[in-house]
Amino acid sequence: MKRNKIFKHITATALSRTGLSRTGLSRTGLSRIGAGMLLLATVGCTNLDEELYDRITSENFLQTREDVTRDFLRAFEHSYWSIQGGNTFMLQENSSDEIMTPNRQGDWFDGGQFQRVHYHTWTPNDGFTADPWNALYGGVTLATNSLEDLQGIKDPSKFDMTQAELDGMIAELRTLRAWLNLRLLDFYRNIVIVTKVKGETTGGPQVTPQEAFTFIETELKESLPKLPTVQSLGENAVGRWTQGGAASLLVRLYLNAKVYTGTDRFADCAKLCQELIDGKYGAYALESRWDAPFDYNNARSKETVFGFPGSFGLTHWQYDGGMYFWMLPNLAPSYFGFTDFGNANPKYAMQPGRDVDGNEYPFALGKPFVKFQKYPDDVRLKKYKNLGNSKREGMFLYGYLPYINSAGKPDTVRGFKGPYALYFRDQVGKFLDAKPGTPIADKTSNMNNADNNSGIFPVKYPFYPSDDPNKISSAYAEIRFAEIYYSLAECKYRAGDKAAAAALLNAVRKRNYPANSPSLYKADGSQLTDQEMLDEWGREFLVEGRRRTDMIRWGVFTKGSWWDKTPDADNHTEIFPIGQTVLNSSPQLKQNPGY
Repeated sequence: MKRNKIFKHITATALSRTGLSRTGLSRTGLSRIGAGMLLLATVGCTNLDEELYDRITSENFLQTREDVTRDFLRAFEHSYWSIQGGNTFMLQENSSDEIMTPNRQGDWFDGGQFQRVHYHTWTPNDGFTADPWNALYGGVTLATNSLEDLQGIKDPSKFDMTQAELDGMIAELRTLRAWLNLRLLDFYRNIVIVTKVKGETTGGPQVTPQEAFTFIETELKESLPKLPTVQSLGENAVGRWTQGGAASLLVRLYLNAKVYTGTDRFADCAKLCQELIDGKYGAYALESRWDAPFDYNNARSKETVFGFPGSFGLTHWQYDGGMYFWMLPNLAPSYFGFTDFGNANPKYAMQPGRDVDGNEYPFALGKPFVKFQKYPDDVRLKKYKNLGNSKREGMFLYGYLPYINSAGKPDTVRGFKGPYALYFRDQVGKFLDAKPGTPIADKTSNMNNADNNSGIFPVKYPFYPSDDPNKISSAYAEIRFAEIYYSLAECKYRAGDKAAAAALLNAVRKRNYPANSPSLYKADGSQLTDQEMLDEWGREFLVEGRRRTDMIRWGVFTKGSWWDKTPDADNHTEIFPIGQTVLNSSPQLKQNPGY
């Protein structure tokens, strides 16, 4: 799968609004857009006099409306890739109490890198500490380069554009860059603010977290009124930054403000959340089914505040190896009836809630599947099963996974290390061919002692069969309207209004349980505690790439204990080191404290 597919897909979506076709829009053409690239060009077919250019600029590259649109969209391609590219997803999930990549009898040991992520013992020499920096700044650079091009247009009418259209494109690029910068701030804290790339040969200095926070806030607040609304874009809204998307990024910024700057902004967060729920920044709504926000038609869902378009034939980064396709056990595609991608390889699974003898662990954190089982009538607890006609039930793979093999006979999923049937369980150990409930002699359960039976696998985005017309068609929902409800609930809880918090959470949670379920929170909110709030964030946003951030905000990322994880010595691991390769190439940068 190549990264240029997202460009093609976003182009097809966005250009339909502008009336342009996709003809001629290629990665080759766009590769000319870049600071410092030299071009020797000839003009005319009979005139032998040459006109030399030392670089591509908006004056000579941008000739048509189509050129402007291509330039505008270029950064979106890379940004969709960055949800998993550069180890961004892996670091958010594997460093938390939610997901693991254990050593499965020699598979996925990979020099111990995933164990260092789990134990928070990473060093600047680990390549994954440089990867997010490079991936996210790649997007920042592309967005800034395009911004300089578009901001250099003095007369948009020459491109058959209005000033309002041009201002809207500029606002979207600033919002996209703010999203990338917000993630950089979350990962590294002491970052570089890039506002100019053309003609630049060296990077700028790092700024304080407060300065970065203020820059991101200003970019979003200034861009917001110039952005389109979801209604104005209609069915073409997915992949585009709207007023609702920008306001939601401010919600994320304010919700984590105390972590980033030392000063809480929960009141500002609550105000924005309420305005979003009231429809000030566009009409959004919660879905009535838990799986609808992730289904094949979620690009048109009113719960999708911002997403990247996906399809089987174009691009689908959330199904790539960096995310959900490698969150499946061996031969799971045969169980699904989806064989277009070949076999699966279990890079990610949920951390266990029970020891090898089936006893629940005593620690409060982690145990994600146990946290779901706390409310046993949760419809998501069903085993994932395709029902036909682009429908499914359940969100987890566990137990035996039967299918019909190539000989036409009933079979069950088997592993890499032996011909025995696999039985997936909420435990980690060397179970091998032991039947369910059979005691095993090896009681060790840690990151270095797992097999292919170990762990339960979440399936958030559907894997419909190969003959289903809607297979691998889901958009990636980066911001769901449910996040706004949960963010406001947290603000209410922190302000002491548990009843309001419970009502907001239940507005989302009610779709996970039968009508009148006892699993809904009591109206007075008396069941809510700090731990229950964090647990509920984990249930609703399981494997959506935010668990590390939520744990840090609740003060347990470095201080807490969970499966095979003891507290860190101090809190310097709340941010990652800047990778040594980045420091070697950028001597003006200073390493983060503690490294």
